[in-house]
Amino acid sequence: MSLETLWLALLGLLLAGYFVLGGYDYGVQMLSPFLGAPRPAPSSPAPDGPASSGPAPDAPAPSGPAPDGPPARNAALDAIAPFFLGNEVWLVAFAGVMFGAFPHLEGSLLSGLYPLIVAILVGLVLGNAAIQLRGRSRTPRAVRRWNALVVLGGALPAVCWGIVVGLLLHGVPRRADGSFHVGPGEVFAPFVLTCGAATALLFAGHGAAFVALRSEPRLAATARRVGAALIAAAGLPGALALVLSLFGAGASMTRTGTSSVLFALVVTAGAAGWWCLVRGHDALAFTATCAATALPVLLIGAGQYPYLLTASSGAGITVDDAVADGATLKLLTGFGVLVVPVILAYQAWSWWVFRGRTGQRHPDYF
Repeated sequence: MSLETLWLALLGLLLAGYFVLGGYDYGVQMLSPFLGAPRPAPSSPAPDGPASSGPAPDAPAPSGPAPDGPPARNAALDAIAPFFLGNEVWLVAFAGVMFGAFPHLEGSLLSGLYPLIVAILVGLVLGNAAIQLRGRSRTPRAVRRWNALVVLGGALPAVCWGIVVGLLLHGVPRRADGSFHVGPGEVFAPFVLTCGAATALLFAGHGAAFVALRSEPRLAATARRVGAALIAAAGLPGALALVLSLFGAGASMTRTGTSSVLFALVVTAGAAGWWCLVRGHDALAFTATCAATALPVLLIGAGQYPYLLTASSGAGITVDDAVADGATLKLLTGFGVLVVPVILAYQAWSWWVFRGRTGQRHPDYF
């Protein structure tokens, strides 16, 4: 295996890992207000002494609003609490590999998709801040506002990542000077929008499967029903995207046979996730939704090889065009041999330490 192929595989692995891990974060954020009733924060114990049914005769009547207390806890957010910041490491690692090993792709991709990249980063900041600041709110109104930002922080990156996938599958317009540019006409194309909708619904179903795996039985049962409905709903825009591709208005693939097999695997994984959720097989359901969220990355990479970035008109950027020189790749390989196992080991360790369902093995987090 050449160094170019090794680094291309690593780039795809990191992005697929981020879709799997960040995907359930986004899904849980989108579903957090709807998956089960929030659990109230524990109240202070009553003082010792005889119980009374009313105020003492000489005690003044209470006046004014009751003092604010801690906000109600959200069981769905508790499921992702130990992981959601650590999962962003995969995005950072993906960006680092792209900057170092594929600098020409980074320059073309980020400049062409700049508005979408900014929207994804805004969603990440809003969601991460809202999840943590929600627990510091002292009024129900403030909690509702942070809840809305939690949902927005999950929905905005999920939709934008789906749009990015749609643009990469469809092809990005290339200017005469060789640069790529994405305008409203490309973002709001029917195929691209269907990819955005399908990805957001799939991420939401993936998040529901994670909540079913991690939460107490009553919430897990609700998450199974919601997740099955969302995965089934994701099939509608997915089918529309397939129809558009068959009529030449959708994906532009250089390897039709490989793309057809990979698309069939995505559908199979989604169907398996739906079936397992309906049957109550939480671990298998989550495994299936992990595959469904990771396979679109392979569809882009393998289905369009040797192109890393396809153009809707003219030639795109191939692996040879985008990759760094051999000396740089050798230098980066020395760092990669050390860094990548550390990332994988950290992920495995965190899952082992925080295994089990919330409310049983672990306390509430937010």
